[in-house]
Amino acid sequence: MAENLFNEFEPISSKQWKQQIQYELKGADFNETLVWESPEGIKVKPFYHSDERDFNYESSGLNGFKIIQNIYVYDVKKSNERAVDSLKRGAQSVRFTIESKAVSLDELMENLPKENVTYYFNLLFLSAEFVKKVGVFSTQNQFKIIILQDAIGQLAKDGNWFASLEKDFSELKLISNLKILFLSCKTDLYQNAGANIVQQLAYSLAHVNEYFNRIENISSPITFEVSVGTNYFFEIAKLRALRLLFNTLAKEFNHDFDCHIIARPTKRNKTLYDYNVNMLRTTTECMSAILGGSDAISNLAYDAIYHKDNEFGDRISRNQLLVLKHESYFNQVHNPADGAYYIESLTEQLAEKALALFKDIEANGGFITQLIEGTIQRKINESAQKEQELFDSGKEVLLGTNKYPNKNDKMANDLELFPFMKTNPRKTLVTPIIERRLAEKLEQERLSSEKIS
Repeated sequence: MAENLFNEFEPISSKQWKQQIQYELKGADFNETLVWESPEGIKVKPFYHSDERDFNYESSGLNGFKIIQNIYVYDVKKSNERAVDSLKRGAQSVRFTIESKAVSLDELMENLPKENVTYYFNLLFLSAEFVKKVGVFSTQNQFKIIILQDAIGQLAKDGNWFASLEKDFSELKLISNLKILFLSCKTDLYQNAGANIVQQLAYSLAHVNEYFNRIENISSPITFEVSVGTNYFFEIAKLRALRLLFNTLAKEFNHDFDCHIIARPTKRNKTLYDYNVNMLRTTTECMSAILGGSDAISNLAYDAIYHKDNEFGDRISRNQLLVLKHESYFNQVHNPADGAYYIESLTEQLAEKALALFKDIEANGGFITQLIEGTIQRKINESAQKEQELFDSGKEVLLGTNKYPNKNDKMANDLELFPFMKTNPRKTLVTPIIERRLAEKLEQERLSSEKIS
């Protein structure tokens, strides 16, 4: 019966739709009135149609996503207790950030479940000896542990290698022989510093290409740590384009593994004042991460920019993902963005533009060379400044901050962390890429007025 119903309607082409829209515009120009251009130079149309579709996206074939709890390891015993509690309350993975080789693995992993749980070790140092120790421990105790090790990310963020280019890659080559999942690309830095989406994708591709060129036979999946911004559909397309671009590049090196994507909401649009709005922002950003095909998601607590880690912030951020997963059933549909012509068009255009920029980077010496020359930093600064000008002028809106602010909000006495860009004057090999939020200048002015009053 349904088939008979639909057969009574003739299909309408995109040309017919456009003619009807043009008629309704009563002489106004279609492109000037209804087409807008993104910061990446992509012209967004008012409608998309199946007869314009010439791009098919192949998903990774994965269903679902894992909820990650981030834990910075200061006190090993407390970190262990927090991990045990988080896994009982909805987390499915734990990402330990470890700053010392002296950490006791037995104490850190005591009483933690082994079935269906992935543990990420984000190392703030580079040591093949420690990674070997982790590999032996995980095999003997049957834990699934993924090492997140990124020497190039260290250079980009800190301005210096762990030791030097030669020593760092010598350690990474030793680690690659251990047959443990170890390599990550911390590309969230580029988004949080203000790079546009095409730059984020191109820099991510150039970043991982350095590893392919410098480490032979990478025989395990590579992890991308990605930050998700506020442009909902573009961010879905960004993650899809990242996987597409990576798989295209990986084939050139006979790398047969799909990448592993860990996504997290951006810090760039988070605000100090009217901070509860951050929950709305992170919810839609997590939705983009899910629909874009992330393997794991670690949410950002609504108060993360000004409070230390706390039980309430952790619980709320974890519950946001639990609601999306178990009440909104976001993990039940395979490749949910498939057939959305707008998203597929964005995926194709972002991938094409990013590939062109990637080729330009490679033609001019590669990613590390352009970091040392300062080209990458300059390009990110240019994009960040353009976005900052839009925010300062009110064209880019953060509700509760540069539009409809609550003048009665007071935050000066509630700061446990310094919420603004930090600088550490010292000698560096390259200029570090610095993360900075859009609202920082405005918030500093409001805090100053609080103190005066």
